[in-house]
This record gives sequence, C-alpha cells and structure tokens, in this order.
Amino acid sequence: MDHAKLEMYDDVGVQVEGEMNIPSNKNTQNIGRPDFNTLDEPIRDTILRDVKAVGVKFGHVLFPKEKKTLLKEWDLWGPLMLCTFMAMILQGGTTADDTNDGGPEFAEVFVIVWIGSMIVTLNSKLLGGNISFFQSVCVLGYCLLPTTLALIVCRFILLAEQSTLLFFIRFTVSMMGFIWATYASMIFLGDSQKPGRKLLAVYPIGLFYFVISWLVISHTAS
Repeated sequence: MDHAKLEMYDDVGVQVEGEMNIPSNKNTQNIGRPDFNTLDEPIRDTILRDVKAVGVKFGHVLFPKEKKTLLKEWDLWGPLMLCTFMAMILQGGTTADDTNDGGPEFAEVFVIVWIGSMIVTLNSKLLGGNISFFQSVCVLGYCLLPTTLALIVCRFILLAEQSTLLFFIRFTVSMMGFIWATYASMIFLGDSQKPGRKLLAVYPIGLFYFVISWLVISHTAS
C-alpha cells in the first residue's frame, strides 16, 4: 500500500497531521477474489477437498446438530453416491429362481430416490418453505445415510440362514434407519416451514423414507 501524508486544520486553526493508507492498484485488483483458483490447483487437491466436504456432511447427518452446512454448501455428490450404492445392493432377483438381471430394481431405486425427493421438495415449496429446490434435494439425499447403513447391516444378516429372529432383527435395523433419517432431515428442514405447516411437511418426508426402508426390509439375497 502507498502512504500519503495529510495536513489538515481543525475549526480553531490547529494543524492536524496524519497518514492515510492508499491501496495500490495491484491490491485493489484482488479484492473479492478467492485465495485460490481451482483452475490452477492440481486435480488431486480438488478431488480431496470435495471428498472431505462430502464426508463432513455425512458426519452432520449422523450427528444432526449443526443445521446450516447442508443448506449453505449444498451439493448432490453425496446423494448420488448413496443412491448408486443402494441401487447396486438392491439389484438382482428377489427370489432364488428369479432370472432377472437386476435392471428394473436398479432403475426402481433411482426413480424412488430422485423423483420422490423432488415431489417432497415440491410439496415443501408449495407449503411456503424458504429454502431452494436443490437445498431440499441435497438434505433429503444426504439423510439417506442411516437407511444405507441399515441396508449394509441387513445384507450381512442375509448371509446367514434366515429365521424369524433374523427377520425381526432386519426389521428393527431398518426401522431404526427410517427413524434416524426422518429425524435428521427434520433437523435440517424443520426451520424452513411455518409452525402451523410443519406436520404437513413431515408426513411426505416420513413416507419417502418409509418406502425406501421397506425396500431394504423386503430385499432378500439373490
């Protein structure tokens, strides 16, 4: 910065001296710009930063205390990862003699997750929600994490010979994932609705996660 000496006089004629910092043209040109340029950084650093951001959001879903990160820094990478993983696990025949290649089941999961989240978001907007469309889809997608974890546990249970007890355990695990997913989504989306309309917003969200949890319960090893 350049320094300029100022000489001023107050109302009674006393000279007042001081210095004023004048920003140079070089510094003023960088005002408002980020400290780094993603076009110049290595691809590895960009990928690691994005992966870390997704991991942080997963942590917020497992321990839903901080409400703003998923809304301010929304993305669809996490929901896409969870949706693809669930579709891969749930694909395949649901009975031992099923000869399907798993295509319909894979597409079914994608339709339920993405179309379902869009419908729930549209309902929230029609009720006067004050968040954007993609913010709501981001939250609903990331909150699939408890249901995805329940699917993993149920998949391991299916490796054993099935019995009534094991089915009850699968049912309990799936319901726990459903309850946690619904609870986490309401922590992030609850403040976006007016107090008198929260129940109308909770019902579609609960139905959305219940349908996905039912897919987890009804899934059997192919």
